[in-house]
Amino acid sequence: MLSAFAQAFRTPDLRRKLLFTLGIIAIYRVGTFIPAPGVSYSNVQQCLAAAGTGDLLGMVNLFSGGALLQLSVFALGIMPYITASIIVQLMRVVIPRFEDLHKEGQSGQSKLTQYTRYLTIFLAVLQSSVIVTVANTALFQGCAVLPIPDNSPLNLLITITTMTAGTGLIMWLGELITERGVGNGMSLLIFTSIVASFPSALGAIAGGTNGALNLIVVIALLLLVTLLVVFVEQSQRRIPVQYAKRMVGRRLYGGSSTYIPIKINMANVIPVIFASSLLALPTLAAQFGDQTSGWVQWLIANVADPTAPLYIAVYGLLILFFAFFYTSITFNPDEVADNMKRYGGFIPGIRAGRPTAEYLQYVITRITTAGAIYLTVVALLPTIVMAQMNITQLVLGGTSIIIVAGVGLQTVKEIDSQLQQRHYEGFLR
Repeated sequence: MLSAFAQAFRTPDLRRKLLFTLGIIAIYRVGTFIPAPGVSYSNVQQCLAAAGTGDLLGMVNLFSGGALLQLSVFALGIMPYITASIIVQLMRVVIPRFEDLHKEGQSGQSKLTQYTRYLTIFLAVLQSSVIVTVANTALFQGCAVLPIPDNSPLNLLITITTMTAGTGLIMWLGELITERGVGNGMSLLIFTSIVASFPSALGAIAGGTNGALNLIVVIALLLLVTLLVVFVEQSQRRIPVQYAKRMVGRRLYGGSSTYIPIKINMANVIPVIFASSLLALPTLAAQFGDQTSGWVQWLIANVADPTAPLYIAVYGLLILFFAFFYTSITFNPDEVADNMKRYGGFIPGIRAGRPTAEYLQYVITRITTAGAIYLTVVALLPTIVMAQMNITQLVLGGTSIIIVAGVGLQTVKEIDSQLQQRHYEGFLR
């Protein structure tokens, strides 16, 4: 693998793409440490040291590489774009116009991308407004100093505008990586944010009680889960498809054999993000409620605590539900069966048309069941094990491992394919 990596840097075109990608990632990481206008960096550091990160907006802070709680220009990270992309995909079920654009090919996809960008900016304005509003109250509870000393409307407006512009810049940087670099730009920026938090999280574990033993157990658990993620993400069910021969004019077309690749985990990490976002709402309500009331105490004890049995049970059920829900949106058996019938394709032993759609639905249901169970286990296992060791590091949860392993594997595949195009031996043998 190291020799293949050196070979990639010896290839001028690929080296240029890799260096460009690394340069964009460096710019992104620098932006996470630049405080937004009106934010006192020393006060923020003092509040972080006194209160820690807590559970509030933990998922957003994870995807921003810690920039959220730094109140930097990149405080929102890539989360508004992820949310906007998911909403646009879900709108295909509700709004027929979005489904028509999806079927139009490149022109339709460009229009959907444009809608995603507009929605990203809109969500960035909302999220930055909330963050700036609660920065001096709920974000750092019990802090003796104010992260934003000047609460004047003009100063808050400048801070909100800067954070929104930072989100737009991150979106542009991610698209630059996709167009001129290596890999998917948005995924790589998420990958960078999560990996950047690993050293501090492992250092905190090593410095705690039974630090050496806990660190060894955590690293072994991370490696085990990573192996499981790589194995499952590489696995797929291949449904054979045969195309009948047909005469068009004087030429004979068809007669070829291919297959439909169906991944075990077609929903990827989306169900985990959905489930975490829904469970964050009661936590957010508890943050703003009266801390002495009974319902707030119940939420804090049973829903806001990731180690509580009720939280784990609801979290697992939500992941299972969203795994089936999202897969049903992204894979339409009727559409696939119609396309196969239109071009003369059929599954051996299955009649074209409705029987093919029913067979595909049967297969996808069984595979999604296995994928949903796998996703639930991977998401909950690190949380349960680390809770037994009194370790509360969100960055080392199952969501982080799935994203890091999946994005890393996909990027290596792309580099490998480009090496093979230039007749070099790639990473994967």
